[in-house]
Amino acid sequence: MFTALAALACIAHGGLVQAQTSVSTVTVPTATPSPSAAPSDPLPSQAALPPRQTWCPSDIFCAGALLQTVNLAHLYPDDKTFIDKPTSKSAQEVLADFKNISSSTTTGQIVNFVENDFKGEGQELEALELTSFKSDPAFLKNVSQPIVKAFAQTVHGYWNQLIRGTNASRLCPGNTGCESSLIPLNHTFVVPGGRFREQYYWDSFWIVEGLIESELFDVANATLQNFMDELDRVGFIPNGGRIYYLDRSQPPLFIQMLARYVTASGDQSILRRALPLAEKELKWWDDNRSVQVTSPSTNATHKMYHYSVNNSAPRPESYRTDYLTANEPNNLNETQRSALYAELASGAESGWDYTVRWFAQTDDGSNNGLRSLNVRNTIAVDLNSILYKNHVLLASLYASDDPAAASAHTTAAAALLAGILDLFWDSTKLAFYDFNLATKARNTVFSAANFYPLWSGIIPNEILSGQDKAFGYFSSLNLVLNRYNGTFPTTFIDSGLQWDAPNTWPPHQYIVLQALRALPSNITSGPLPTPSNGQNTFNLIPAGQLGLTESQLPGQPVHSGSKPANATASGPGADINRANGTVVNGGAAVDGEGWGKALERQLANRYITSAFCSWRATGGSIDGVLPKLPADQLNVTQSVNNTGNMFEKFSNLDVDSAGRGGEYTVQAGFGWTNGVVLWVASLYGGVLAEPQCPSILAQQTGGKNAAAGLAWNGSPAALIVVGVMSVVVHLLL
Repeated sequence: MFTALAALACIAHGGLVQAQTSVSTVTVPTATPSPSAAPSDPLPSQAALPPRQTWCPSDIFCAGALLQTVNLAHLYPDDKTFIDKPTSKSAQEVLADFKNISSSTTTGQIVNFVENDFKGEGQELEALELTSFKSDPAFLKNVSQPIVKAFAQTVHGYWNQLIRGTNASRLCPGNTGCESSLIPLNHTFVVPGGRFREQYYWDSFWIVEGLIESELFDVANATLQNFMDELDRVGFIPNGGRIYYLDRSQPPLFIQMLARYVTASGDQSILRRALPLAEKELKWWDDNRSVQVTSPSTNATHKMYHYSVNNSAPRPESYRTDYLTANEPNNLNETQRSALYAELASGAESGWDYTVRWFAQTDDGSNNGLRSLNVRNTIAVDLNSILYKNHVLLASLYASDDPAAASAHTTAAAALLAGILDLFWDSTKLAFYDFNLATKARNTVFSAANFYPLWSGIIPNEILSGQDKAFGYFSSLNLVLNRYNGTFPTTFIDSGLQWDAPNTWPPHQYIVLQALRALPSNITSGPLPTPSNGQNTFNLIPAGQLGLTESQLPGQPVHSGSKPANATASGPGADINRANGTVVNGGAAVDGEGWGKALERQLANRYITSAFCSWRATGGSIDGVLPKLPADQLNVTQSVNNTGNMFEKFSNLDVDSAGRGGEYTVQAGFGWTNGVVLWVASLYGGVLAEPQCPSILAQQTGGKNAAAGLAWNGSPAALIVVGVMSVVVHLLL
């Protein structure tokens, strides 16, 4: 693999290719250094440099003296800003300038060095024109409610803001030589938005879903071609389009994107190139991420997969964050640091960075923050379910054209299915849980990963046995819709980490909906179960499924009176969103619908509500359809001059709020959010109702701007989130 990386490094230093779409001029905002220390202040003392990472081919953008020194100067709120800045000089000149800084380095010297030797972040990329864009794609005909239809059409238009290509002329003008962390791509692509200014792996699955609904098949094809180029050149698909991601992948959804594209477009020609490369990706996962696991219950041994990155240094895009995790408040030794850095990178490979789901299990539930990460010892439900479905889809794509290949993938899928059901499925709790190699037992944290197997077509016999158990599997969703204002959280544990409560992520709402759709109608046609007198929807959940008592669930704030308070935690009053046979912002009940369709309708409506209300609370409007909120309301969120944001994550406590927590600030744009909006609008457009957004002024009067949660500071570079979040939200470039 290192030969491929070396070749890629050469490409990144200057041998770029032009994107295949005409370009339009775009101004790329550039962050200005804003260190907290005075220019004359010396840098803090440094821990020993980590080992050189052979997978990362740069002395500037990979772990080493330069990267560590610049990060300890803490010039930018986000560590990623610096390593996305191409140099303005050759690599040799930059390294020489760095070497000439005195041994007693000050913050001011580092500021001058960066400003003199580096250009604006992201300037190797350019905005492109979507020449195939249709303003009125067919899916809009499926949407009945006028405001929802207009909102979906507005979101459809956001692809024009997120389309990018590689800008060779800006990277190395005049071929004078420079260095960049960008992995150059031959084809156009869609960026998620905000700090995620390059192509990302698993984000692209939901982006492709949206592109297909928008009838942008050429862009979906280009996305797949870029991934195939990386498989050709690198041997696997990296986490994202920068060289500092070359030690890790992400949830392997390329094959599923490919199958979706082929089915939707009818383009079979892509398979000639794609199928051999799909095999190459699976072999990479087999060679680098597989492990033999013996079941404690059956004594059978299964080949399973885990996220496990070979890394012994801070991640370049989060260098200072990782460095501080390992060195403060007390320093770990070198062995411990290396192990922690591997865990941090493995958590990033999972896409769930970070969550208590990945923490080492302790008897009393205690942990040591991110130092408790135990990702490599976790056999993850979601990863193995995705790989199972990959084999099933490949068998279908080969079909009669290559019966031997199809049979091989059918056999591999069956082997994985046996391991998934043996290791992950708890037939008593009616849920899937990760398996822990250290404890040789299932973990106890219940998470949205529970729904990946059904999304992948894995339905245990217990679920198929009848309505009661099928509903029991989805009873946590019913609880969320009745007890909370928003959508399904990643976990029910409020840890402050971004992949835990109260955060809800667009991909998970899609996966839960797809899991519901996977159930046969004979077990979903009955009425939605209701709690007994004196009880609530928590009492409908199988004993032990959540691993939490009712009192341990996060509270839902209720804004009334002089200050907010949490809703009651028990009894019928806990189901604060139950309303006339449905739930608040769940759409109208449909005659004859079973419990499965009822949950689908309610979750689809809640997702559109979360996307719409947070967008409107930050200044969203639609000419002739939806006026902008009055200034007195937008003043609360400081969004008078803003035009609405699509956030990467939401809060299940407040439908007009972005999520919170994590090592970077809440991002706007946002590719997968947009994709899921378009998919939901297309499939559920007939049952989507106009969202009812809470009053921003009422919540402000209540003393806590949690629901609106968003404040615009007047700058084109950032949003400031107030109330429960207190973080900065970067606007899409």
